[in-house]
Amino acid sequence: MSSTPADKAQVTAPATIELKFSETLVPQFSAANLVMTGMPGMANHGAMKINANVSGATDGKTMVITPAQTLQAGSYRVEWRAVSSDTHAITGNITFQVK
Repeated sequence: MSSTPADKAQVTAPATIELKFSETLVPQFSAANLVMTGMPGMANHGAMKINANVSGATDGKTMVITPAQTLQAGSYRVEWRAVSSDTHAITGNITFQVK
């Protein structure tokens, strides 16, 4: 439904990234990866997975991604997989830039 930061947003380094869904998630089957896809001044920067903890919020419909360290300036992608109580998996991604 939505994300914080919003898809394609340019933000200061977020302490957490939140993905909000319309249905309650099944945590053991839902997951996300945080990937740095670009760094200022490094034209050939390859995609680099960032260590992050993925958990659910108390509302059951929000996935929370907490980076292990402060995000540096650059481009990021969150690749997610969500499974709700109907057991159908959906996947997607959002991108954002840290200034």
